[in-house]
Amino acid sequence: MASSSHSSLVDFGNKHVTKGLARIVDGVIAQGEGSYLTIEDGRKLLDFSTGIGVTNLGHCHPKVSGAAAEQCMKLVHGQCSIAFHGPYLRLIEKLLPMMPHESLDSFFFWNSGSEAVEGAIKLARSVTGRQNIITMQGAYHGRTFGAMAVTRSKTIYSEGFHPLMPGVFTLPFPYWHQLGRAPDTPTAELSAFCLDQLALLLSQQSAPRDTAAIIIESVVGEGGYVPAPPEFLRGLREICDKHGILLIIDEVQSGFGRTGKNFAIEYSGVRPDIMLVAKGLANGFPLSGIISRKELTDQLKPGSMGGTYAGNAVACAAAVAVADVMKEERILDNVNTRSAELFTALNALRANPKLAPCILDVRGQGLMVAVEFASPVGTSPQDQFVNTSVPEKLASRVAKRCLDKGLLILTTSVYETIRFIPPLNISEADLAKGCKIFEEAVEEVVREG
Repeated sequence: MASSSHSSLVDFGNKHVTKGLARIVDGVIAQGEGSYLTIEDGRKLLDFSTGIGVTNLGHCHPKVSGAAAEQCMKLVHGQCSIAFHGPYLRLIEKLLPMMPHESLDSFFFWNSGSEAVEGAIKLARSVTGRQNIITMQGAYHGRTFGAMAVTRSKTIYSEGFHPLMPGVFTLPFPYWHQLGRAPDTPTAELSAFCLDQLALLLSQQSAPRDTAAIIIESVVGEGGYVPAPPEFLRGLREICDKHGILLIIDEVQSGFGRTGKNFAIEYSGVRPDIMLVAKGLANGFPLSGIISRKELTDQLKPGSMGGTYAGNAVACAAAVAVADVMKEERILDNVNTRSAELFTALNALRANPKLAPCILDVRGQGLMVAVEFASPVGTSPQDQFVNTSVPEKLASRVAKRCLDKGLLILTTSVYETIRFIPPLNISEADLAKGCKIFEEAVEEVVREG
């Protein structure tokens, strides 16, 4: 398509697509293949965003897309409240051996991560007979009404939409910057502080008998790609067991191999009462899941869960193929190998004397990794990590420079943070190419000041 036609399409989109949507690239995507996106104007971008952690196996993986195409000629829509359909049941069969705990044996498939959060809140309130939900500072769980109420990463998601769902309380998360501690503060110290704050919350704000659930991401996503320390998760499990509170583990972004294990919660050994999945589950086809144990879900009244497109047959067939590819192509092995290479490259940048003052942290698990830059202004005059000698808006400027050089990469959180979400099956060469572009972008932006 000619450049002028592409410009016309962009103009048309800017005129008629709701302003409530933001965009990183001012362009129209023509094709996705493996680790690359092609824009209608001819640009080819190495994609370190993967649709924000969705196309974990790269764009249009032939086995996944092939399974979906084949299913389209058999059954596109078999509504879940009418009858079972084969792909739904086969997907459960594939997922059962992958579960982080054998007690997770009851599945309901929906369309999006936000819907999964909504369903988990319904389930928790129903089976406990309690109202209140405790969420984490910096958490992101979605934009629908209940999910928006437990989201605490940025005000943009709820600004102007109050009053939100009542009964939500916020707990400090063991992330050094939010707590005003040094980046190298031991996670045990951060976790102990936050668990003490939870005890206070249950004494001062929401009594245990009124608290239905605690919801937490195994790795905080939109809040900055901060892994939840194992000792913190174990502490939450103990408190939940003591008071009959349900522990909801959100694996929407961190699940399906993203962190080097099937699910990030496996690093702690903690048992979820409810686990939420989406994004990489079907490699781009809309599908999410609420996974719990049968003794809880058997308490629900038939009809209390549902949805027109819930557990769509085509999406489920794609997800079955994803589970097969994860095993057949030894995806977890690739994630852990590439992760080591990524951390080596990013830590080398951090060790560069010319760049070190600008880089506060390199963190993450597997191929869910972040670089946090320093800022000359911070989030407030009290921000202890303000550095007036570094350039402004480093994260967004570096991301823009990467885009100019052919790498699509995203910022995240209220701090100056860039996140790396490359495909889990990315090659050594493509990862090295992306790291080189990032290095050049950082050096150029820092030099420009």
